[in-house]
Amino acid sequence: MPQEQHMSRPIEIIRFAEPVPYREMLERQRERLRAVQEDQAPPALFLLQHPPVLTVGRNYHPEHLLCPADRLKALGVDLVPCERGGDITYHGPGQLVAYPILDLRAWQCSVGWYLRSLEDVLIRLLATYSLDAERLPGFTGVWVDGAKVAAIGVGVNKWVTFHGIALNIDPNMLHFQLIVPCGIGDKPITSLKALLGAAPPFDEVQERFVRCFHSVFEQTPGIMDIMDRMDKLE
Repeated sequence: MPQEQHMSRPIEIIRFAEPVPYREMLERQRERLRAVQEDQAPPALFLLQHPPVLTVGRNYHPEHLLCPADRLKALGVDLVPCERGGDITYHGPGQLVAYPILDLRAWQCSVGWYLRSLEDVLIRLLATYSLDAERLPGFTGVWVDGAKVAAIGVGVNKWVTFHGIALNIDPNMLHFQLIVPCGIGDKPITSLKALLGAAPPFDEVQERFVRCFHSVFEQTPGIMDIMDRMDKLE
């Protein structure tokens, strides 16, 4: 497909009013990925929350799950394998999850560039709350005062991305004790609530994320218009 056609496609921003089960959202990502690859749909940015779930990526180490399966079931926490990179991580209410489905041929065919761009989105977002966020050498994600506030784990298939980021606004922090988050045992997890003293509204954080995402990815060819749609689960 000519590069000009990639550059002319808008990014559709799709927000979900209610938490979406992880397995259902994973299938939605796969469907959109195939549609973008086949030029049957524009790229997309899914914005949502999940019910409590542990996801295990391609680099999962079983010893990083610290809770037996029956205990997870009793807590109402699902356990789902997936195709993203990384180890084991947690998603749940109070966490902004973003899944960009982008054709990197419209930007750069570089997974490293894409990861650093997602980190840049989050660093800019956190700066709007006067938080000095940073990268840590050797790790993926975004950190404040040595504590991880946002995790990143992506998949790329034929240069189309899926999976994405999780920003802790006000999740159940006890659930992180069920695992060694992202396989990193010597660094703490934090949230916007812990950093700011009170959690900002989810919708406010989501809107700031969209603005920062647009700012980062508009600096290179690829984004023209952003369409917006609210999906309700049936």
